[in-house]
Amino acid sequence: MIDWHHENGALGVEAVGLTMRFGSFTALDAVSIRIRPGSFHALLGENGAGKSTFVKCLMGFYQASDGDILVGGHEVHMTHPRVAQGLGLGMVYQHFTLVPSLTGAENLVISRGDVPMRIDWARENRDLRAFMARMPFTAPLDTPVADLSAGEKQKLEILKQLYLGHRFLVLDEPTSVLTPQEATEILSHVRALTQAGEITVLMITHKFREVTEFADEVTVLRNGIHAGHGRVGDLSHADMARMMIGERQSQPIPDRAGTPGATVLSLHDIRALDRSGLREIAIRDLKVRAGEIVGIAGISGNGQSDLMEILTGQRSLLSGEMRVHDTPYHARRPEAQRLKVRYLPEEPLHNACAPRMSVADNLALRSFDDGRGIWLDRAGIAARAKTRIAEFDIKTRSPEAPVRALSGGNVQRTALARELTGDVDLLIVANPCFGLDFAATEAIHDRIMAARNSGTAVLMISEDLDELLKLADRIIVMAEGTLVHETPAASADLAMLGQYMSGHA
Repeated sequence: MIDWHHENGALGVEAVGLTMRFGSFTALDAVSIRIRPGSFHALLGENGAGKSTFVKCLMGFYQASDGDILVGGHEVHMTHPRVAQGLGLGMVYQHFTLVPSLTGAENLVISRGDVPMRIDWARENRDLRAFMARMPFTAPLDTPVADLSAGEKQKLEILKQLYLGHRFLVLDEPTSVLTPQEATEILSHVRALTQAGEITVLMITHKFREVTEFADEVTVLRNGIHAGHGRVGDLSHADMARMMIGERQSQPIPDRAGTPGATVLSLHDIRALDRSGLREIAIRDLKVRAGEIVGIAGISGNGQSDLMEILTGQRSLLSGEMRVHDTPYHARRPEAQRLKVRYLPEEPLHNACAPRMSVADNLALRSFDDGRGIWLDRAGIAARAKTRIAEFDIKTRSPEAPVRALSGGNVQRTALARELTGDVDLLIVANPCFGLDFAATEAIHDRIMAARNSGTAVLMISEDLDELLKLADRIIVMAEGTLVHETPAASADLAMLGQYMSGHA
C-alpha cells in the first residue's frame, strides 16, 4: 500500500489506463504510470512516442478520452490547467516563461493568482526573503531576468513552482540550454528536494546520462504505449534504448578509421557582425582536416548560427579569409561544386529543401549544377531517387511525394542523401539531429561517421554536447562570438568544457 502523500509534502500521482484519441488517431493507448511521492521519475521516448500528450493530460491541457488520474491517492478530473495547479502540480517548460524585463522578485509575485491591484513591496520582499531562506538554492531576485544566465533563469523557474506551493513538478527537457555544470547543479538540487520528501519530479529527457545520474525510476513510451519501466539502478543505457526503439535493430556507430590528412578548411582572422549588428564574430584560426570531425560546442546564442551563415556565404565578412584546399573560398555555388563542399544546415526543410517539390526533385537539386541538362531527364531523376531512398532508408509513400510530407528525420535523411552523393571533401553541418527521435538520430550519426571514415572533413556545429563527445575527434568551444578552447574529444574534461561554455574559465 503506497502512501500517496509524503509527510513533508511531496505528492504521488498515478495514471491508470490513460488514453487520448485525436479523431481516428490514438496518441496514447491505455498508459498506466505510477509516480511515487518523493521520487525522481524520468520519462523517455522518441519523438511522437506520446510523452507530451501524457504530460498535457496530466496537467489538464488535454482531457483524456479514457482512463483515470489520481493525485494523492484520490481520483481527479483534470478539466483545466488550473485544476492541476490547484492540486499542487506545476510544470517547468523547455523554454523559459519568465518576463525578461522584470526582476526575479517581480516574476515570482505576479505568478500568483491572488496578486492585489496594489502590491505592498515591503511586505512581499520580507515574505520572499523568508521563502528563499527555506530553499536549498537561490537565484537573484533583484536583477532583471534578461541579465541572468541560463542556469539562473532555470533555477528561478523551479523556485517559482515551489513559491506557488506546487509539490509535483514536471520538468520538460530542463537542461537543454544549460552548461554541464549548470545542469548538474540544478538537477542535484532537485534530486535533494525529492530525497527530502519536499517534491516529486517527473522529468522528460532524451539524455540517458541524466537519467542514470539523477532519476530513481524510468518509464519508456513507444508509439503511444507503455513500453517499459524499471528502477534506474537495474537498467543499462542499452536496456533503455531497446525499450525505446523496440524490435528494430540498433546499428552501432562505425568505428573510427584512418588518421586525419591534409587541411581541407581553414579560417584565418575572420571578422563579421552577428545578426544583431552589435557584436562581432571573430575567428582567429580554425582548421579542419580530411578524415576528422571537428565539433563546435557552445550554449545557444554565442555566435554558432552566425558562423554557419559565414560558412554558407549568407553573412558578409568584414575581414579575414576562408580557404578550402588552400584556395580562397567565398561559399558561392560554383566554388562549392568545384571544391566538393556540402552543407547540412539546421532545419533542412526550411533551409536546405524546396518543401513543395518532390522527394525525387529535392534529391536531384545538386545535379542541376552539373550543366549536363539532367533536369530534363525525368527517368534518370526517378531512378537515382529510388537508389538514394533505398540507400538512406528514406520513408516516403512515393518518390513523387512532396518533401514537406515527410517526418523530420526523413527530411534530414533526404538532405543528407543529396549532400553525400558523389565525392565530398568537406561537410559542414549544424545541429544535425535537433528534434529527431532516437532511431533517426542514430541513422544520421552513422552517416556522418561513415563520411569521416571515407576521408571527408566534417565541421559539426552542435548545441548537444553529448552528440559532440560521441562523434567528434576535436571539440572547440565557442563563446561570445569567438573560439575560446580546444580539446581532443577522447580526453575532454566535461567540467572544463562547461566553464568555457559559460564564459567563466
